[in-house]
Amino acid sequence: MNRVPILITNDDGFNADGLRVLEEALQPLGEVYVIAPDREQSGQGHALTLNHPLRIERRGPRHYAVQGTPTDCIYLGVHSVLADRRPALVVSGINKGTNLGDDVTYSGTVAAAFEATLIEVPAFAVSQQLEHGQADFAAAGRFALQLAQEVLERGMPADTLLNVNVPRGKPRGVRVTKQGKRLYPGGVIERADPKGRTYYWIGGTPAEWEEDPESDFAALAEGWISLTPLHLDLTHHRVLDEVRRWNLEA
Repeated sequence: MNRVPILITNDDGFNADGLRVLEEALQPLGEVYVIAPDREQSGQGHALTLNHPLRIERRGPRHYAVQGTPTDCIYLGVHSVLADRRPALVVSGINKGTNLGDDVTYSGTVAAAFEATLIEVPAFAVSQQLEHGQADFAAAGRFALQLAQEVLERGMPADTLLNVNVPRGKPRGVRVTKQGKRLYPGGVIERADPKGRTYYWIGGTPAEWEEDPESDFAALAEGWISLTPLHLDLTHHRVLDEVRRWNLEA
């Protein structure tokens, strides 16, 4: 296999351990370019910076830190840093913590793969389940290498990205799964600062999920690597005719 350019990024930031493991894992396949946010960008979703300039700091051969979001990193990587040498593959991760079900809409990790797919570069995202707040990225790195080899050899279906979640411990194997459905119980924590002003933390309530044995959540709960194909087209095709029957006028 030729040493093709591979672009990797994340939303945990340039110095994240998961990014280093991913870079090392993919080295046998090509020239790995690390183009990642200069700080943590978790929960940024598919945000693209439009209202202020972006800065890129070169931190070594094929290593760049971007003052922006994961989506910015992909956009700048493909259209600027690698403008003369389009990447053959984008891999985003390895995220410290899972990106399951509806949470992919918040994830900067998944959004980076989404952005690459929009500009027709094959892409997947990889996330690692935590154990006692810590992550062992070894199994995720090995699987990322295997999946990258498959994608480079087979190609990726049109308008498709892959979302990978790796369980804690030794995986039992791999399941191709559906995107699960999260149940949102709320989870807003209210506090007061020393001056008596109210502030809020979003989160703090453990996730609950709809029961679905084919879901990404179910696979991970049973110790399997979850591999979920995601589609760029967000149109709900099954309800198109229903909405057309609504009494709407311009």
